Amino acid sequence: MQNAQSSWKDDAEYVTIVEDLIYHEELLQMEEITHHHFTNRLEHSIRVSYTSFKIAQKWNLDACATARAGLLHDFFLEDRDGVAALNIGSHADAHPKIACDNACRITEISELERDIILKHMFLVSRCGIPRYKESFVVTYVDKYIAIKEVTVPLKDIISNRIRSFITKLNPANSNA
Repeated sequence: MQNAQSSWKDDAEYVTIVEDLIYHEELLQMEEITHHHFTNRLEHSIRVSYTSFKIAQKWNLDACATARAGLLHDFFLEDRDGVAALNIGSHADAHPKIACDNACRITEISELERDIILKHMFLVSRCGIPRYKESFVVTYVDKYIAIKEVTVPLKDIISNRIRSFITKLNPANSNA
């Protein structure tokens, strides 16, 4: 996952599209928030944004709106308890609304970008059906990235535990 993370920095077109957002002081605060157990919310949002951007380019969709909304789709600084305390619905229902409000506060967003942000939890919330292909792209990329962010580190943890267990069973192999 690190390769995908660093390659966005080398993509001048992508950087130009998101540079006013990606270095915004409020967005940078997401770097301090753990997301999906093994990453932070900013890294997750960049992965979703850049992967969605590349797909949108390939499919001749609005890559600019897809990149920007992908970056802003999880733009909220509250943890799960903080979102619950707001009493505006489940986490899946509430955080897209918070992210959209935050996005509107720091930049102008189009109707397409609004739909992408608000509907990115489609199928797991009551947000409604996405109106645009770009919204579906970000929705599915978000789920793919989230699964990858959890399973890749878990695979390494489990592999290390199995290796450690086997070593304890047969100490002679530990020097091999």
